[in-house]
Amino acid sequence: MTSEQRENRGNAAASGSAGSVKKIIYDFGANNGDDIPYYLKKADVVVAIEANPALCREIEERFPDEIRHGRLFVENCVVAGNDEAAEVSFYLHKRHHVLGQLPEPDASVIGDYTRVTLPSEPVTQILGRYGAPYYIKIDIEGFDDVLLEQLFRNGIKPPYVSAESQNVRVFALLVGMGGYSAFKLTDGETVAVKYKDHPIQGKGGLERYSFPPHSAGPFGDDVAGEWMNAEDLFYALAEAKLGWKDIHATNVVRLDPVSQRRKRRQMFRHFRGWLAARRRKKS
Repeated sequence: MTSEQRENRGNAAASGSAGSVKKIIYDFGANNGDDIPYYLKKADVVVAIEANPALCREIEERFPDEIRHGRLFVENCVVAGNDEAAEVSFYLHKRHHVLGQLPEPDASVIGDYTRVTLPSEPVTQILGRYGAPYYIKIDIEGFDDVLLEQLFRNGIKPPYVSAESQNVRVFALLVGMGGYSAFKLTDGETVAVKYKDHPIQGKGGLERYSFPPHSAGPFGDDVAGEWMNAEDLFYALAEAKLGWKDIHATNVVRLDPVSQRRKRRQMFRHFRGWLAARRRKKS
């Protein structure tokens, strides 16, 4: 695709009625597009970014009408740093397409991968083409924290963002560099069960939706449960463990900085003190 064609696509995505601001969702690591039907219910435009050419073709075959009407744009590229070359090495898993990754796999498993050369593009360039993000989903094997840091270093802090908790650095970046104050967790293994026939807020109002296996699941207020502050998220991660769990963050919701756990402990101490006082009074 030429730079002129890319610019035209961006103009088409950003254009709207006078005074209107389009909600744009960026799906970094779109895979086979299983998250796209849900995102189309939540936004005006969805930009799906996927490195695997075969998966990009699958997305294009699944959503021809949405692409034709300018609601879905597919970017076939590796999301790399600003200093990366125009083409980079990428590793496609021979059996499981969800495991394709940019970092070179460990020597113990590299035999399961095929090394290919693919075009790369900085995240800032992609966002600059289509417009300000409403929500960014990041699911790029072994690269979520790197992409988060690139976003934050460039002052990009969307209202909603999610990334897989592959390591504690993802948590640290969201809280530290990102400055996010409200969080939720989703468990990748149980998404299809927990969020079957689940109520979501679509563009037309409240509706029910079932999330397929291996999808990222809901985001924002569609995720079950109350928003947590950073301290409560830390405890939740300690209990749930790192791994196939997405941290959802928002800067729209403002929470009491005092941990709910700490409040419960304080209430329990007050209750014990009250009980002790009553016993002493009776005696």
